[in-house]
Amino acid sequence: MSSPAKKRRLNNVASQSGPQPKGLEFFFAKQKQGDGSTKSSPAVEPPQKAASELTDEELARKLQAEWDREAGNGGAATAEPPQDVPVEQTVPDISEDLSSKTTPEPSAAKSASAVFGASSSTLTLQSTGTAEDAVTTSIPLDEPPLSFEPSKYLAALKQHWDVEGGDASYALLTRCFFILSGTTKRIKIVDTLVNCLRLLIEGDPGSLLPAVWLATNSISPAYISLELGLGGSAISKALKQVCGLDNRSLKAIYDKHGDAGDVAFEAKKKQSFTLRKPKPLTIKGVYQSLVKIASSQGQGSAETKQRIVDRLLQDARGGEESRFVVRTLCQHLRIGAVKTTMLIALSRAFLLSRPPGADFSVKDKADLSKLKKEELAEVWSKSEEIVKACFARRPNYNDLVPALLEIGITDELLIRCGLALHIPLRPMLGSITRDLSEMLTKLQGRDFACEYKYDGQRAQVHCDANGKVSIFSRHLELMTEKYPDLVELVPKIRGEGVSSFIMEGEVVAVDRDSGELKNFQTLTNRARKDVEIGSIKVDVCLFAFDLMYLNSQPLLDRPFRERRELLRSLFVEVPHYFTWVKSLDATSNDSETVLEFFKSATDFKCEGIMVKILDNLVDIPYLGNEDDQEIPNDENPSTPKKSKAAKKVKGSAVVDGDPKKAGSRRKALLATYEPDKRLDSWLKVKKDYNSSFDTLDLIPIAGWHGQGRKAKWWSPVLMAVRNEETGMLEAVCKCISGFTDAFYKATRQFYDDGGEDGVRKNTRAQKPSFIEYPGPLPDVWFEPQEVWEMAFADISLSPTYTAAIGLVSDERGLSLRFPRFLKKRDDKSLEEASTNDFLAGLWRKQEAKAVPTQESRLKEEDDERDGEDDDGD
Repeated sequence: MSSPAKKRRLNNVASQSGPQPKGLEFFFAKQKQGDGSTKSSPAVEPPQKAASELTDEELARKLQAEWDREAGNGGAATAEPPQDVPVEQTVPDISEDLSSKTTPEPSAAKSASAVFGASSSTLTLQSTGTAEDAVTTSIPLDEPPLSFEPSKYLAALKQHWDVEGGDASYALLTRCFFILSGTTKRIKIVDTLVNCLRLLIEGDPGSLLPAVWLATNSISPAYISLELGLGGSAISKALKQVCGLDNRSLKAIYDKHGDAGDVAFEAKKKQSFTLRKPKPLTIKGVYQSLVKIASSQGQGSAETKQRIVDRLLQDARGGEESRFVVRTLCQHLRIGAVKTTMLIALSRAFLLSRPPGADFSVKDKADLSKLKKEELAEVWSKSEEIVKACFARRPNYNDLVPALLEIGITDELLIRCGLALHIPLRPMLGSITRDLSEMLTKLQGRDFACEYKYDGQRAQVHCDANGKVSIFSRHLELMTEKYPDLVELVPKIRGEGVSSFIMEGEVVAVDRDSGELKNFQTLTNRARKDVEIGSIKVDVCLFAFDLMYLNSQPLLDRPFRERRELLRSLFVEVPHYFTWVKSLDATSNDSETVLEFFKSATDFKCEGIMVKILDNLVDIPYLGNEDDQEIPNDENPSTPKKSKAAKKVKGSAVVDGDPKKAGSRRKALLATYEPDKRLDSWLKVKKDYNSSFDTLDLIPIAGWHGQGRKAKWWSPVLMAVRNEETGMLEAVCKCISGFTDAFYKATRQFYDDGGEDGVRKNTRAQKPSFIEYPGPLPDVWFEPQEVWEMAFADISLSPTYTAAIGLVSDERGLSLRFPRFLKKRDDKSLEEASTNDFLAGLWRKQEAKAVPTQESRLKEEDDERDGEDDDGD
C-alpha cells in the first residue's frame, strides 16, 4: 500500500524509479478542492521524453496546446479535423491513445496560468449529458402560427447565436424535432414546423435551406447521387470513443431501446465529463458536415468520415442533440414531417414572415385571425398549391427556398421553378380500378385512350439541343449510366425541327431479333453502373407514351391528345429499339372492344392497360366516387379534419354514379399532365385487378416465432399500411398464408434477431416510435425495408388494429380477413406502399357493393317463395 508521502508526490519528475502515473481525474479533484497553485514547468515537454513519462500537468498542457493549434487552423464541428490532430478528446479514451499523440509546436503552447486560470473554460468539468440550450427550449414552437410572434424571441436568440459565431444553432432544430417526434397530430406537426421556419426566415435566412434539408432527412435531391455511405460501425465506434463505452455496454443499451438515436441519448447521459466545453453545433455546420461525409471518396475516406462523425457527437450538447444527430446519420429521422408536410409548412411560413430586406408582401395575422375556418383554409390552400406545383416541376429545395426568400409566394415562383432540361419532374400517377366496368362507369361520356401497361421500368428521358441525354427513374434517380444504348439512340430519333424534349416511356427487356417482350425480372439482371455497350446482355426497347416538353416549351397544360400527336409525328420509330405504346381510342360505349384490347394486352405479357382521358371536357360531370379523386387545387389538402369529414361513413356508403355524392365538390377531369398527382384522368387496370380479387402493397413490420416445423422461422408476420399525413406505419393484419419454405428461410436470414451470434440484422428489440400497434407484442420488430403484395377476402372493422382509424370509424380501425402473401414488390419503395386512405376507400367500395347484394338476395328469396306458392296452388 502506498504511503501518504508517496500520494503527495504529484509531480516528482526527479525520481529515478519513475513517477507513479496519476489519472486526470486526480488532478481535477485537486483543482476543485481549491488548489489553484500550479507548478511551473516548461511550456512544451522535452522531445526526448516519452508519453508514458508525462506528468498529469504536462499531459493536460500538451492536450491544450493541440486543441489550441487545431482551433487556430479553423478546426470546428463543421470542418474536417486536420490529419495530425487526434479526435479522441474524452477522458475514458485518453489513456489508450497516449502513444499516438504528437508533440505540439512550441508556438502553440500556453503558460500554466493561461491553461488553468479561472477565466479559462477549457480544462474544467463539463457535464455533457445534461447541457441543454435553455434559450431555445423556452420557445413555444407548438403554438398556433397566428398567435406565435417570432420577434418576441429573436432578440434573445440572436444574442445567443452571436456568442457562438452568429449562425442559428442546431439546438433550435433539435427542439423542433423533439416536439414533432412526440406527437402524431398533423396540425401540431405543421404548426411546429411553420414556427421554426419563421424564426429562421426572420432571424437567420442563411440557415433556412440547410434546416429544410435536415428536416426532410436528406442532403440533396434524388437525381444527385450524394449518399452518406455510413455503416452502423462508424456510429458505434464514435459512441464508444466519445462516451467511453465498450461493446457490451453499447449492445445492452441498443437491446433495451432498439433505436440508434435513443442509444445515443442514453450513451450521452453516461458520459460524465469532457476536457473541453463542446462547441455548439449550428444548422449550417451539421449540414456541411453531412455533405463532407458524402463527398469523401478514395483512400482515407473512411478515416475522414469517422473523424467528422466523432466531432459531431463530441460537440452535441445534451442527449436530444445526440439523438437527432445519430438519427440523421442513420437516415431514420422519424419526425412525421414528410415531403408534403414540409411544402405546406414552407408555404404558410412565407405567408406570415419574410427575411430582413425583402419587399414582398405577407398576410396580416390579425386579418387572418378574423377569418372563418373555411376562409382561412382557402387562403392556406392557394399558397400551398403554388409551392407544391413548383416542387413537382423542379424537385430541388436548392431552387425553391432561395426563390421563396427573394420573392415570396407569387405567380413568378412558378416561372422560376418551371421545367428544366436534365432536372426531372415528378411523374403523374394513375388511380387503380378493380375491373373494366368500374373504369367505364367513371369515364362515361368521355373519349379515352387505352394503352398497354408494359412490365418494365418507367423512364423520363431528357435531351437538349446539343444531344446530351439524361434518363431518370420514376423515383427521380439518375440512371443514364444504366442505359448507354438508349443514350446513343435518343438523339437519332429526333425528327426534323426537334431540338430539345422531355418524354416519358417504359423501358422493357426485349428479344432484339423477334421483338418478344421479357418480364421485369429479366430487366433487373442488367447492371446498374458503368455499363458498356459491348458488354450488354439484356437488350431493351423504349416504348414512349407522353411528351411533356418540346423545343424549350412546356406541354403540361396541353390535353393528352395533342401531346400524343406531337410525340408520334415528330419522332422516328426504330423497331425493337424505340416505338410508341400500343393504344386504342374508345368511349364508354365500346365495352366489348375495350375488353378485347385488355385480353390482348395480358396475352402480350403486359401487366394490363392504362386508360387516359384524351380531351378537356369541363362540362361533363365526373361520375367516380370521391375516394378515387385527389382533392383539387381549390381544396385544402392540409386540413384533414375538414376534408375527411365527408369520408367518414357509418352504415352508409358512397355509390358510384350518383352525381350528388360523386364529384359535386370536385373539378371536372382534365387531360393535362399533372406532376406528382394521382388522378382519375389516368386509370390503370391490371390483369389481377377484379371485383373479387383485391390486393394491397403492405410493409412487414414484425414477426413471431412459428410453431412446430416453423419454429425457426417468422410466422405469422405483422403487416402495415402507411399514414401519408403523419409518416406512421399502422398495423393492419397478421399474415400466415402464401409463404413457401424457401421464402420462410430467406426471410429469417434477412430479418435476423441475433439469436445465434448476437448480431442483429434488419431487426429491433423494441417497438419503433413510428409504428402504431396496440396488440400483443411480437417476438421481433423488423426494420421497415420491403413491400409485399397481399391478397385478402374482405376488409372488416377491428378493435385491435389501428389502420385507417378515424376515417371509417372513430373507435375502430380496419383489418384484412384471410390475408395471403403473393409476392415481394421489389419495384416499389416504402413511399409507394398502400396508404390508410386507400384502405379506407376499398372498405367503402366493399360496403357500397354489399347494399345492393343484400337487396338482390332478398328479392331472390321473395321470388322463390312466390314460386313455391304457385306450385302449391
